[in-house]
Order: sequence, then structure tokens, then C-alpha cells
Amino acid sequence: MTKKKTATPKKQAVPSSRRHTHGQGHCLDLLRQLSAYIDDELPADICLEIRRHLGACPNCEVFIASLQHTVTLCRHRPAPQLTSVERMNMRCAILDAANAR
Repeated sequence: MTKKKTATPKKQAVPSSRRHTHGQGHCLDLLRQLSAYIDDELPADICLEIRRHLGACPNCEVFIASLQHTVTLCRHRPAPQLTSVERMNMRCAILDAANAR
């Protein structure tokens, strides 16, 4: 039995400004500056570079949109009132999780 060759669709060329550059560490650089970017504390040229990366990297774009939404929700919610027992339990749970790593 002979296998039939099927035509594989050719990839379209992506403009250099839209190419994703994982190998060059752009995603990692973006993560390092995320807090300052969300708080609008970076110079305009760095913000432009980050926006260009986001336009070429769907994963980073989804991640930062999700993070921005989370920050917005946290800023508009009052801090919950915890009892001293709840605070102690939470502190213990955090320490246990940190020690498990």
C-alpha cells in the first residue's frame, strides 16, 4: 500500500515587525517589566517596544490582558476583614506552601 502525498499549506510570511522572538528572550524581558508597564511607569520608547511584542506574541498578549483585568478587580474591591484566627491560618498556609517548594 502506498501513501498518498497531500499538499501542505505554505506558511505566510510574517512581517519582521510582527515576528515572534521567543528565542531572543523578549517574553522574559516583558515579564520583568510587567508591573511597571501596567502602572504606566516606563518611558514611552520601552512601552512602544512592549506593545510591539504584544502585537506579535498572542501568549503574552493574553497574559497581560488577564493580569490587567486582575489588577483592576483588586483595586476596586475592598480588602476583606479577617479575624486574627483567619490571618494566622492564612499565614500558616502561605508558609507551608513556600516550604513545600
